[in-house]
Amino acid sequence: MELFTNIINEANYVLWTYVLIIMLLGCAIWFSVKTRFVQFRMLGEMIRLLGDSTAKINGHEKHISSFQAFAISLASRVGTGNLAGVATALTVGGPGAIFWMWIIALLGSSSAFVESTLAQLFKVK
Repeated sequence: MELFTNIINEANYVLWTYVLIIMLLGCAIWFSVKTRFVQFRMLGEMIRLLGDSTAKINGHEKHISSFQAFAISLASRVGTGNLAGVATALTVGGPGAIFWMWIIALLGSSSAFVESTLAQLFKVK
């Protein structure tokens, strides 16, 4: 029984460290290339849309603004664990850790774009 537990623990370690990181980075690079680096190409459009306000009809808002949607999306993605993770990475890894987090965030933003796009395509009322 102990041998079986050790095998499962080793497999879990390999899958959740090396394999997961390689697959996530691979997907991020793949999505960046396939979307022609949407995270950089559409930066100006993103900033323009964040400044748009909502349409008002008879003093009532018709829909939420782009900034409100952005704030909700940001709140769902960033939590206390992420903030504590940055502080821990800075303490343990130094300033170089922040640089690598920026690089991963820039690549990972293409994954977030693809995820949000697929959510809109396949949403069910």
